[in-house]
Amino acid sequence: MFRPRVIPVLLLQGNGLVKSIQFKNHSYIGDPINAVKIFNEFKADELVFLDILASKENRLISLDFVRDVGEEANMPFAVGGGIKTVKDIQDVIASGAEKVIISSAAIRNPNFIKEASVTFGSSTIVVCIDVKKNFLGGERVWSLNGSKVSKYKPEEFAELMQKNGAGEIIIQSITNDGEMNGYNISLIKKISNQVKIPVVALGGAGNINDLKEVYNDGYANGLAAGSLFVYQNKMRGVLINYPEKKVIKKIYL
Repeated sequence: MFRPRVIPVLLLQGNGLVKSIQFKNHSYIGDPINAVKIFNEFKADELVFLDILASKENRLISLDFVRDVGEEANMPFAVGGGIKTVKDIQDVIASGAEKVIISSAAIRNPNFIKEASVTFGSSTIVVCIDVKKNFLGGERVWSLNGSKVSKYKPEEFAELMQKNGAGEIIIQSITNDGEMNGYNISLIKKISNQVKIPVVALGGAGNINDLKEVYNDGYANGLAAGSLFVYQNKMRGVLINYPEKKVIKKIYL
């Protein structure tokens, strides 16, 4: 069977690593470069870094930070945060990242994804789709770290991003974020059935069974999580961790 990627997603706030619950209530976890060193030892498949304030503050994720990660990481990594121009992408890739993650700019200008994919190739361009219900109860795509609702339904936006050349989609449930009670399987499955490009599930994983469920029932190609890889358990004692290869095999065998 297909071996899914297991991907820690690390949130940056200032110079520190933090973790959120429903995109709020951020808790300090530690130094991000130290986390990279630990994930090196665990031989993680890849890493994702998201600067959660960059778009709101109208700036780009720190290129010095990207270079620091590039010098330390033994695995591929992707970064997101304030990326809104072709030059931004060029600078981030030149600093060492393999892929860029675009969210708010893709909602504001969907054609930017077309321009980016033509310039750099689809494999470089990842679109992160943050989803929660609006006040009428319908699922919508949100921007600016979950603070601004868009007109797009998640399946419609995923299809548009695929059409515009995105090579991969991260689909994240804002409601499930940090709760450690499992993914929004119906949402992940809906997006996986809508597009042909790889879909990475994010938001809610609390244990290895949650990863197995979203792989088997949500048809996700990538299994991403934050809390699962920075906390010891639901008591939220900080402990950077990653499953052993024999444990990962239980997901797909």
